[in-house]
Amino acid sequence: MSIPEAPGLPQLPEDFERVLCVVAHPDDIEYGTSAAVAKWTAAGKTVTYWLATRGEAGIDTMPPELAGPVREAEQRAAGRAVGVDVVEFGDYRDGVLEPSAALRRDIAREIRKRRPDLVITGDYHDRFIGGMLNQADHRVVGQACADAVADAGNRWIFPELIDEGWQPHPVALLAFAASATPTHYVDVTGYFEQAVASLEEHAAYNDALPAQFPRPPQLLHMILGSAPPAPGVEHALSLDVIERR
Repeated sequence: MSIPEAPGLPQLPEDFERVLCVVAHPDDIEYGTSAAVAKWTAAGKTVTYWLATRGEAGIDTMPPELAGPVREAEQRAAGRAVGVDVVEFGDYRDGVLEPSAALRRDIAREIRKRRPDLVITGDYHDRFIGGMLNQADHRVVGQACADAVADAGNRWIFPELIDEGWQPHPVALLAFAASATPTHYVDVTGYFEQAVASLEEHAAYNDALPAQFPRPPQLLHMILGSAPPAPGVEHALSLDVIERR
């Protein structure tokens, strides 16, 4: 398993104050993005999470009605490990997410509620970094989030959100993690151990993975440290960034 970083990229400008991470499942953020989250919260930035599902279909040895609460609790602990206290969940069913206006509306609502400068989600293409096949829920949420960023700034899309009290909010930066075509990187040198600790909070999920699956330190080294993009950068998160300002 090889997950190379793309060298020669510019650093992501970090002149933002609020970040919203939108993903499909518990642990999606911990596959690299949490290292950047740790850096940003340490700098006083506000980071919040929104997850479409509770990952209840993710543990083969545990039925969904038991796995959902376990994975929700593990995600909240993983957020706390990198300074995130606000972790919200949608009520979508794990494994069978479908493109829908409802999903776009729920993400747009969260964007209007949190008013982030930067929204990070997962790549929505069929393959992501390293050429691996992207999972169906990841693709659905990534595309829905990209659309919801536009929806959040348009008062005439989902006008019921205005009735709920959520005014339009323009997002300056949209970023996709695990993209095969990154445009920027975040220097997360010094935050690797926090990222490992965050991923290790998903204990029940990690324990159920195949024995040959890399453990958190090895996996995160593949993602963040296999090919540093610049001299002096020990670990980096690569992102595909769209500037909307």
